[in-house]
Amino acid sequence: MRSLYISIIFTVLGSLFFIGWGLDELVEYSTEDKITETQGTIVYRQLLDGLSSELSSLTHSQLNEKVNLFQQHYQIKASLASSKNIALPSSLVAELNQSGGLLLASSHHQYLVKNIANHSDYLLRIELPIETVDDDNFNFILTLILYVSICGILILWLIPLTRRLYLLNNAAAKIGSGQLDARIASSRFSYIKMLEQSFNTMAGKIENLVADNKILARSLSHDIRTPMSCLRFGIEAALDSKSMDKKNSYLTRMDNELTRMEEMTSLFLDYASMERQALNLKKQQTDIQALIISAITDCQVLATQKDIKISTIVPDKTLNYELDYHWCYRAIVNLISNAIGYADSNIVILLETSNNAISITVADDGKGISEDKLEIIFSPFVKLDADRTREQGHFGLGLAICSKVMDWHLGSISAVNGTQLCGANFTLSFPVN
Repeated sequence: MRSLYISIIFTVLGSLFFIGWGLDELVEYSTEDKITETQGTIVYRQLLDGLSSELSSLTHSQLNEKVNLFQQHYQIKASLASSKNIALPSSLVAELNQSGGLLLASSHHQYLVKNIANHSDYLLRIELPIETVDDDNFNFILTLILYVSICGILILWLIPLTRRLYLLNNAAAKIGSGQLDARIASSRFSYIKMLEQSFNTMAGKIENLVADNKILARSLSHDIRTPMSCLRFGIEAALDSKSMDKKNSYLTRMDNELTRMEEMTSLFLDYASMERQALNLKKQQTDIQALIISAITDCQVLATQKDIKISTIVPDKTLNYELDYHWCYRAIVNLISNAIGYADSNIVILLETSNNAISITVADDGKGISEDKLEIIFSPFVKLDADRTREQGHFGLGLAICSKVMDWHLGSISAVNGTQLCGANFTLSFPVN
């Protein structure tokens, strides 16, 4: 919002400055060195003629005394000026001898000058008082120009803002109507970039949440049919059977199905509630090497059962990173467990660091992943191996959980084939800055 405040301040102050400067120039131009003939000027011309006539009959030494007496009596500024000090075009020189004299103007006032008969070296000068002329129409026009200009500039400033708000409103309406992929295109002329980015982030989370819930509902409704059918068959068979051993066998099978249903429902609900978990992350400085060793230790029993060797390649220097220990531990354990399930004999865990990221790679020497399926393996409920059934506890959520955990840490997860070993290579990348 800082850009919004700055643009408002600059727009208002800038408009006031430039409009005020323009109006000052207009007023100065309208009043600049213009000679105005008023009714009062005619009176001063008559006084000029009368005083000039009286001075013409006096001696040279009496001129200044008479002019001073005239000033005191009429309170009018009058003076004698040397004719040599006033340069006039020839067209105006003749007017010095005419009745009423010559009206001249400077940047400050207007004055009348006239030759004095019998005293050609002097000119009589009478300064006219400044007459204030109130032009209400002109003042009204200037005020109107000021307000209209400010309004026009503010309207021009508001056009980009209202357009962006209109686009924001349209995008919200589209999302409300079910078009969840609606977004606001970024623009460098926008005053509300932070609001638009927050809206796009919110819209993306809503879209992902709704998509996950749809997948969850579809998968749950599909997967629950099989154990429900088994339960119905087991109940009917147990009721019809007269052998106690068969009844116990059916009851045992039903108990197993109920256990799987409970595990499946619990896992599905845990995944559905993961978005809320993002609000309660407990990030703290963590020793990455110790985190990897802890995850390997917990998976070692399973690796030993399948005769899988797990080795690590880590730097000698301790690496610390601020993360949520529980969820990152779970993500690494998921990758190691998957690798154990697909590896032939070896798993390598590689820890690397660069200027931009800290990377944890889990590689196995299994058969790898088809290239056309590398993009979908991080979606929930995706299973690439039909042999790994949900009856065995595999629901296709491990990699989806890893992807969410990396999103919470502003990192990424990727999968390739044969980078470290010949099988699948999964990499968790945590941004350094």
